[in-house]
Amino acid sequence: MHKSKLAGFIIDCQTSNLDGAASFWSEALGMPMEQLPGAEGEKYVRLKDKTGQMHVEVQSVDHASRVHLDIETDNIVAEVQRLRALGAVVVEHVHSWCVMQAPTGQRFCVVRKDSERFDQQANVWPGG
Repeated sequence: MHKSKLAGFIIDCQTSNLDGAASFWSEALGMPMEQLPGAEGEKYVRLKDKTGQMHVEVQSVDHASRVHLDIETDNIVAEVQRLRALGAVVVEHVHSWCVMQAPTGQRFCVVRKDSERFDQQANVWPGG
């Protein structure tokens, strides 16, 4: 059986000033900012949890600002199937993760285990 857990929260910000948004949330939450490398750094800023247990990022998005959670798993396909059986629907497959929507309307992502999250070799959803 696969294993899944809450990975963290993504603060979606409809903004052209990602650094300003990340600075606000960094100060508001008392979490220092960490710039991410390459193209990833153009869209995301990580906020460092002092315990190292919670993954929090500020993300620049085109849709309305909101907060969404990520569910981390060692088997994305199995976890998506499990969540669909509970009533969630697949919204979109993006790179190596899946955007889903709960029966109550909240969107969330199913992502690889943290140690595999940024594996560029596996940066494609199975089957395309």
